[in-house]
Amino acid sequence: MGEPMKKTSCQIACWAMGAGAGFVAFVMLMALGDWSFIQAVFGAAVVFIVLGGLLSWILCKPLPALGEIKAGMDELDATPAPKAESVSAPVAAAPAPVAAQPASAAPVAEVKSAEVKSGTLLEGEKELASRKGNWSYQAEAAPAPAATVTSKPKAKTEATAAPVAAAEGAKPATLTAARGGQADNLKEIKGVGPKLEAMLHGMGFYHFDQIAAWTAAEVAWVDENLTGFKGRATRDDWVGQAKILASGGETAFSKRVEDGDVY
Repeated sequence: MGEPMKKTSCQIACWAMGAGAGFVAFVMLMALGDWSFIQAVFGAAVVFIVLGGLLSWILCKPLPALGEIKAGMDELDATPAPKAESVSAPVAAAPAPVAAQPASAAPVAEVKSAEVKSGTLLEGEKELASRKGNWSYQAEAAPAPAATVTSKPKAKTEATAAPVAAAEGAKPATLTAARGGQADNLKEIKGVGPKLEAMLHGMGFYHFDQIAAWTAAEVAWVDENLTGFKGRATRDDWVGQAKILASGGETAFSKRVEDGDVY
């Protein structure tokens, strides 16, 4: 009964000290810090639990009896010390006998080295000795640096380009207006649409017979001056079609234009 009572009293005292420390912590947190009431209570509870548990574990832990300590000491003294075992050094193994190398059956040719006596000049040394002192090393003269030739920049000659002819070929004969105020329907020529017909009128061409009379040079001039349609007169053979239409004939394309199938 005595031992449990002592242990209980010790624990009560430790937890009481923890409670006191928690109260002090609560007062300090409320007075000095900016803690709220709930925060201060939480902090005081942490101090109470930690400090009370730590003191209870340190101070209230039962100590071993004196008889048990003495018995343990006697037991340690009675334990004999381990004897050091002598370790015998391993005997070095005797080296294996070296096998005798068999003598080669073939006779070895003896090479007699020529004996050179001190002070004897070898072949060619006399000639070298006679030249000694007469020869000296002379460094080859460095070649003179090659003269750098600076070429003068050629004067820029402004070449005057020959004027390019405005147009190739010869300009055909033109009219200022359609004869009788009525122009032919140049759209009956395959390759001549409304835009090209207006361009031909602006150039002075209104009738089939005008186009039918163009020479090769005049066709070249027209090809060159058809803005956006260069070469069209030659590709679609305007002259050949115009000859048929000027003579009163018709082509498959002109018939389609008259029937309203094209424009």
